[in-house]
Amino acid sequence: MTSGTATIKAVCISTKKGEQKHPVDVIELKPHLGIVGDAHAGDWHRQVSLLGQESVDRLQEKINIRLFPGAFAENILCEGITLYQLPVGTRLKVGTALCEVTQIGKECHADCAIRQQAGDCVMPREGIFAVVLEEGEARPGDTVTVL
Repeated sequence: MTSGTATIKAVCISTKKGEQKHPVDVIELKPHLGIVGDAHAGDWHRQVSLLGQESVDRLQEKINIRLFPGAFAENILCEGITLYQLPVGTRLKVGTALCEVTQIGKECHADCAIRQQAGDCVMPREGIFAVVLEEGEARPGDTVTVL
């Protein structure tokens, strides 16, 4: 489904690039920055990363390693929208913030922690990236709505 609403399952940050993220209670999203306190924050096109729980579940069925929120270095894990089918430019209400999709998928770097452990990573194929247009907050249980 590429329209509608998804439920946020987890919000995650990390202090260093290239490592798995860890769940937090709430994230603060700001324009020209992204997520306050996250290693990927900055004025660039991949401020916020989103991944569907469905993508994680498909890989989980194939491997023996338990996957936890943040395993793919995603900031927002949500369920209910096929994120990677959204076109670039799609606007999303993420919790109380407004974001715009800027990229679908990405090149996975060789030292990706989950690829080393599991032998595969869904982020290059099914993760999406966005910039923050209007500040707000997001937490588990909030929604991601395609506008």
